[in-house]
Amino acid sequence: MALHFKSCFPSFKPHVVAIKTDFSQRFNPVKFDYLPTVNKWNIVQENKYIAWISFDDLSIKHAKKLKVLKHVLRNDESSLQGMYMIDAMQRLNIDYHFQEEIDSFLRRQYVIYTNSWDGYGHNLHQLALWFRLLRQQGHYVTAEVFEKFTDVDGKFNQELGGNINGMIELYEASQLSITGEDILDEAGKFSRHVLKERLGGLDDHEAKCVRSTLEHPFHKSLPMFTARDFFGDFHGMNRWLGSLKEVAKLDFSLLQRFHQQEIIQISKWWTELGLANELKFARNQPLKWYIWSLACLPGPTLSEERVELTKPISFIYILDDIFDVYGTLDELTLFTEVVSRWDIRATEQLPDYMKICFKALYNLTNEISSKVYEKNGWDPTDSLRRMWESLCKAFLVEAKWFASGNFPSADEYLKNGIVSSGVHIVLVHIFFLLGQGLTKENVQIINRIPGIISSSATILRLWDDLGNAEDENQEGNDGSYVNYFLMEHQDLSLTIAREQVMSMISDAWKSLNQQCLFESTFPTAFTKASLNLARMVPLMYCYDDKHSLPRLEERVQSLLYDNVLL
Repeated sequence: MALHFKSCFPSFKPHVVAIKTDFSQRFNPVKFDYLPTVNKWNIVQENKYIAWISFDDLSIKHAKKLKVLKHVLRNDESSLQGMYMIDAMQRLNIDYHFQEEIDSFLRRQYVIYTNSWDGYGHNLHQLALWFRLLRQQGHYVTAEVFEKFTDVDGKFNQELGGNINGMIELYEASQLSITGEDILDEAGKFSRHVLKERLGGLDDHEAKCVRSTLEHPFHKSLPMFTARDFFGDFHGMNRWLGSLKEVAKLDFSLLQRFHQQEIIQISKWWTELGLANELKFARNQPLKWYIWSLACLPGPTLSEERVELTKPISFIYILDDIFDVYGTLDELTLFTEVVSRWDIRATEQLPDYMKICFKALYNLTNEISSKVYEKNGWDPTDSLRRMWESLCKAFLVEAKWFASGNFPSADEYLKNGIVSSGVHIVLVHIFFLLGQGLTKENVQIINRIPGIISSSATILRLWDDLGNAEDENQEGNDGSYVNYFLMEHQDLSLTIAREQVMSMISDAWKSLNQQCLFESTFPTAFTKASLNLARMVPLMYCYDDKHSLPRLEERVQSLLYDNVLL
């Protein structure tokens, strides 16, 4: 393998070869409660299996195209073309190759236009794109740049509705709003209304773009799942677009190999752990747990971190099932006390299944802590132990509510539900696994569950409670903010209650935007992981009437197993 290729994919291991071509029986549809064991995957190099593409040839081609594209962006005198290139790179999920060039380009754009917000005149499409790209990069651009398109009452000019591209970009820009930006709230309402109203009169291509924007605005979506939608044409046939698509297809296939290798590692760990055999009542969905890790930590350089993160995520689900489905209140109280003491010798009074679970959790936490200490020089055991204690206490509070029949207020439920969501477990593990910004001050902040974590947790909890069907047909106790809200406001309809929840989700996103885009407490890698977790939530909780996740299954099937290099 050529050296310059490995610089782009440093952890790639070329000696692991080929996955069997016939995925139809094993993986179609995707089954989240199944992972193949290593010996079933036939990891051998034979003619009847997909041969690895000639990576020497591809890597040379890949490197040449990257060099040309970087030169174009680095030396581009057209700010508009540069913006279109960056937009295409991001949507094709290859922008990580160009971070230095993107940073430099957008920094120049910010300096040039902050002194004059009229850089793009009255071209709504270009101004909205410029606004979104700069905000995504952490450059604060005031929402007042859109005032030129509004009247004295703050309403957008109705004539703007004839510009579909402008409406699409205005809606995209509105997704990066923070608290108090009324003009962006109005921009979102106006553009959404116009796009939905115009949808029926558009040609197929335009209608597809509009539906995609309304359902999956870029800032709140994961490019790894949507990149293939943009392998077709967008922004016209520019001279550099074909090269970007070729790079994107190659990246897609190479990352696919990474993910398949990671699945094998997780399958081996999960099988050897043996909890699926010991805890028959608990969900057995290692592929689904891995997808959470993949969503939070994408890219070729974070393979090891993804595998490690999947392990604590599995225990969030296992503990959830113990508290919701299987354990008695007395058992759950004892278990929570043992987790609080964090002493393996304190398990004597626990039933066997709880002993097994706590021992596995205890050992896993120690293993992860040792790896973090060895790699980054910080022992996170105390922080991780506290996180598991807080999760079990939150689960126990919910168990006591259901056991007593004394239900909480909606606000009490949500405050506890933010913790019982398990989001803090995921993000605190990510913080330590990434190993960036490991200072005493930051560790103290992370231990207190800061807003960057609680905002993502609020989004997850409320989305979960909006679910169209019971979570995976579980028979245990499960609360809902919507239900408790309606108990307090019996004069309101279910529709109004759901609208209230959607408004709260929007407010949580504004808070998350503020913390991730414009505050610098934590490193960029961690803030991106927090955003990515929130972006994954709608896809992970979009259940149908059969308690299935058809949209997620379709995306995972495409991401992990479909071939794009044909």
